[in-house]
Amino acid sequence: MKLKVHVMQRTVGPLTAALFFACTLLAAGEGREPDATAGTTKEEIALLKLQLAAQQQQIDQLRRELDEQKSVLRLAVREAVQAPENQVAARAVEEYRQPQVASLAPAIPLSGSGGAPVTTPPVVSQARSEPEKAAPMTFSIGSARISPVGFAEVVGYVRDANFGSGLGTNFAAIPYSTTAQGNLSEANLSAQQSRLGFRLDTRVPGMDLLAYVETDFLGTAAGNVAVTANGNSVRMRLFWFNLTRGKFEFLAGQSWSLLTPNRKGISPLPPGIFNTMVVDPNNHVGLVWTRSPQVRFVYHPNSTVTMAASLESPTQYAGGAGGAGVITFPSELASSYSVQLNTGSGIYGSPSPLPDFIGKLALDHTVGGRAFHLEFAGLLRRFAVFNPLTQVSYGAMGGGGSVNGNFEIVKNFRLFGSSFYSDGGGRYMYGLGPDLIARGDGSLSSVRAYSTLDGFEVVAHPRVTVYGYYGGAYFQKNTATDSVTGKPIGYGYSGSPTSHNRAIQQVTFGLSYLFWRKPEYGGLSLNTQYSYIFRNPWDPAPSQLGDAHANMLFLGFRYLLPGAAPSPK
Repeated sequence: MKLKVHVMQRTVGPLTAALFFACTLLAAGEGREPDATAGTTKEEIALLKLQLAAQQQQIDQLRRELDEQKSVLRLAVREAVQAPENQVAARAVEEYRQPQVASLAPAIPLSGSGGAPVTTPPVVSQARSEPEKAAPMTFSIGSARISPVGFAEVVGYVRDANFGSGLGTNFAAIPYSTTAQGNLSEANLSAQQSRLGFRLDTRVPGMDLLAYVETDFLGTAAGNVAVTANGNSVRMRLFWFNLTRGKFEFLAGQSWSLLTPNRKGISPLPPGIFNTMVVDPNNHVGLVWTRSPQVRFVYHPNSTVTMAASLESPTQYAGGAGGAGVITFPSELASSYSVQLNTGSGIYGSPSPLPDFIGKLALDHTVGGRAFHLEFAGLLRRFAVFNPLTQVSYGAMGGGGSVNGNFEIVKNFRLFGSSFYSDGGGRYMYGLGPDLIARGDGSLSSVRAYSTLDGFEVVAHPRVTVYGYYGGAYFQKNTATDSVTGKPIGYGYSGSPTSHNRAIQQVTFGLSYLFWRKPEYGGLSLNTQYSYIFRNPWDPAPSQLGDAHANMLFLGFRYLLPGAAPSPK
């Protein structure tokens, strides 16, 4: 453009001089008498007129080209100024197009390469080559893009025993058929799993920022909540922010534990978490998970490998929450240790010496056009108590490890497998058993536990997904003797409560059907789940059978808000 402007400047000067010279000649010719050279002078004037006309055309052409260059320059400047916002908008739209921004009970998996369910990649910004039109409910505040997420859902659930837990299943408290609860069925409706939240994408100096919040209505409620108004309480499920710079990420807030299996990479977003496709908000027996406050560091050395480490909020769990039986304390220490260890009633009152440390390595690759994901995770914990009778402090270490993966065997058919072994990791198995026991002298001893969750997901049709899972959790007995009474104490001893479970198992099948989905007006899906669940205590009462079992059926209609695409979690 600069070259054309200079050419024009050099051209206009001589043309102006020539024009002035021609006008002088014309004036002189008009004022003198005709002579022998008059014909020659007239020919020269005519030639000059032709040259001037041609040069005027060149001037007009140069002016048009200059105007075009000015338009291109203005457009380039405008795009350069708006580029960061455009990139953020493109990232928000792309994430919107990824599977389910709200977790649990997905509708229909979208198919990606090779027909595998599409999942959200690790949170690494990628500039879009062509900006896409944002979803209707995605809006901007300054350079930040905000995308509301959530859905309204009503779930009907039927159980042939009364668990007493509402919509979320109390896996560890399946009633025996010899009890009143074991002989009473329940059929209810609930809207508690409906969710509201949003995600925010923006660019801060030198890095990308993603913030995510998600709530539901399964919080603690008053005893008369179901009588008239059904005023269910809001609770925080997720609330975190994630900073990305190059190959590094930093996350802080409440998120799914790093120990929870991923579908792909190590993404904190719900679409990247493998928490099954079940309707039950308490997920599935065998799943290792928490949603806890944490600080997480992630490194992506390449497109195949992802590494992460996190410090997560700890608790010294001795049973009692979610139906799991509380350990039996030494008689003289029961009042003191029941507040030093979490028994499901102290909320945040129990002390913990150190945060839980978790590390994970994830591998994602494609073989023969089929994607697979493999990950290894490790857990390290620290417990501590103080014996006020002997003025002695006691400590113990706990830990565990897991191997998880999913593989696309054939197109649209994916197998999942996860396994977890721990010595003191019961709280990560949905609290179905304790982390540790207290011996007669007040010292601590961790409880060994194992779990597995395996299954399949099949995209049978663009609107239909079929799934099936098996999950199991096993808790090893750990006993001691009361130094005062001489009776057995701990977990799983002879004569222990029937809430001291040895094993809990669940088999599940389900189907999800998508009626329709459009970003302009949301989506509607039907989600179903059937489960058979049973548990075996260490020492069942003589009048009871060796196990307790139940059948469960869930049927949920879900309307996803516009801008929140229904797809797998």
